[in-house]
Amino acid sequence: MARGWQKPLETGDLAPEVSFFDAGGNVHSLDSLLTAGPMLLAFFKVSCPTCQLTLPYLQRIAGKNVRIVPVSQDSATATLGFSQAFGVQLPLLFDREQDDYPASNAFGLTHVPSMFLVERDRRISWEWTGFHKRQLESVAERAGLPIFHPDDMVPESKAG
Repeated sequence: MARGWQKPLETGDLAPEVSFFDAGGNVHSLDSLLTAGPMLLAFFKVSCPTCQLTLPYLQRIAGKNVRIVPVSQDSATATLGFSQAFGVQLPLLFDREQDDYPASNAFGLTHVPSMFLVERDRRISWEWTGFHKRQLESVAERAGLPIFHPDDMVPESKAG
């Protein structure tokens, strides 16, 4: 988790220029990731029950209209286990503990999951922490894909 206190970034703020690592150790800057279009950064920890609830639903709406980019605060090994256990098949990025979580700190994270919809100009158009059914439905609407099925037992919200 991020250290120190910093005001979390909010809707309308400009996302900081940060970098992330992929599982192979390659570095990806936020600006380079945004060349493919807007994306929802979803910071998470594998041990977080609310993250375990949220990420499989985000998997359902990943596509060309909304790219979902999970950012793990855990090791590649632990994250791979999480992905397999919860059916998350999205490309993963890492905000590494050994680097003192620079992206999490720059975004002002206090809890996970924390999500930021970042537009190409780095403007944050949506942000929230925890599981919020209405927020996820809004992102799903933008994606043009259903996120919840009639038989899903989905809470209105769950704190991170």
